Amino acid sequence: MLNPAISSRSVAPPLARAGDPRHQWPGYAAAKPAPAPTATSDLPWDLLLACVAGYILTCVGRVHQLFPMLQFVRAAFLTYALAMVLYVVDRHPERRVRPVWTGATKWMMALFTWAVLSMPWALVIGDGFDLVFGSLIKIVVMSVVIAGTIRTIQDADRLAAVYLLGATVYAVVVLCRFDIGAGDDWRLGRLYYYDANDFATFAVTAMPFGLHLAQRGRRPRTRLAAAVSLVVLSAAFVHSGSRGGFLALVAMGGFLALRYTAVSLGARVCALVVVGLVLLGTASQRYWQQMGTILSDTDYNQTEEAGRLQIWRRGVGYMFDHPLFGVGPANFGVAEGTLSPFAERQQFGVGVRWNAPHNSFVQVGAELGVPGLVLFVGMIANAFVVLRRAGRGNGERGGPDQVPVQLAQALTASLIGYVVGAFFLSLAYAELLYTLIALAVGVQKLGTRS
Repeated sequence: MLNPAISSRSVAPPLARAGDPRHQWPGYAAAKPAPAPTATSDLPWDLLLACVAGYILTCVGRVHQLFPMLQFVRAAFLTYALAMVLYVVDRHPERRVRPVWTGATKWMMALFTWAVLSMPWALVIGDGFDLVFGSLIKIVVMSVVIAGTIRTIQDADRLAAVYLLGATVYAVVVLCRFDIGAGDDWRLGRLYYYDANDFATFAVTAMPFGLHLAQRGRRPRTRLAAAVSLVVLSAAFVHSGSRGGFLALVAMGGFLALRYTAVSLGARVCALVVVGLVLLGTASQRYWQQMGTILSDTDYNQTEEAGRLQIWRRGVGYMFDHPLFGVGPANFGVAEGTLSPFAERQQFGVGVRWNAPHNSFVQVGAELGVPGLVLFVGMIANAFVVLRRAGRGNGERGGPDQVPVQLAQALTASLIGYVVGAFFLSLAYAELLYTLIALAVGVQKLGTRS
């Protein structure tokens, strides 16, 4: 017989599923599952996010080449290999593959597939194999991992900050280790991995993140560090002496001034004034003379057979001569040495320079044919489209809804810097492009959940 001191209401009911009649018991309250994190939730760093950050620092920022100890421990390999393994075994609901399997990712996968199909038709198959399976496959897979790793807006901001950090550390090291002199030594020469022109474009793509974090950094020290990074990048940019980089800076700065509406006009003007003052304060007369030759009819790029305009014309010719599969991945230089009009000089003992394409779009068109060029342009265009949609937020400035708008517009500025800079450089398969694409996909994923 039950103890009369114990009432029926004091007996805890057994757990029941939704719809069970026991839900009608007085005082019964079903246990609610923990809410899934939203796009603005704060989640701490974890090992996967740290490995992705390490990949960006090494494979984009090249910090392992700046500090030999990191090469000794094979930091680049360890970070991306561990990141891929951790992403496969991660069970976090926000890190599924399906949300990142979207437009830009599909274009990127199609581009990689076409590079694989083009490989058997390459002039030198070994060169194509080394690029596709030695480098490009890792870059493409890590792009998916980067986008998939992002759980919240804070994660996206963290990776943008890591991208900015990598560019800033690179800038500081080259400014300290490479001297600028007179005569032909007025600009930075060959650097680590990047040459001066490549680094200029890298710096331009990182600057919008500096503006974003200087405005939206959660801590004062973060905002201060971002502002210092803008100054350091501007100074190193001037010493690169890159004309293509200068055009990329102008295009990126124009977007920030006119279209970066997520940040107040005063903040935009202030940032551009800081960059402009650094340019004026560090640029030599030789620098401005170099910039003045951009449209010169006597510049070697227009007059010599190894100049950019002549190389571009030949590259377009290779694309039309091999319209379907091109001359093969990483085979533009081979085409210059075997198919160009002056290749026959070699039989007379005259050396022929196997030139780089010096234009990422010509590079893809010549090496992967017309379909490859369409896929490459489609991938970048789709990234711009999704960022434009994400950048139409209507939250109040400073509110949580405004954060993805700022990052989307900062990424748009970075991609504009890449497109203009890459028009003069061979960066079609560079990690920095696919990292920016991955961040754009990550922002799109957050936008669908916020």
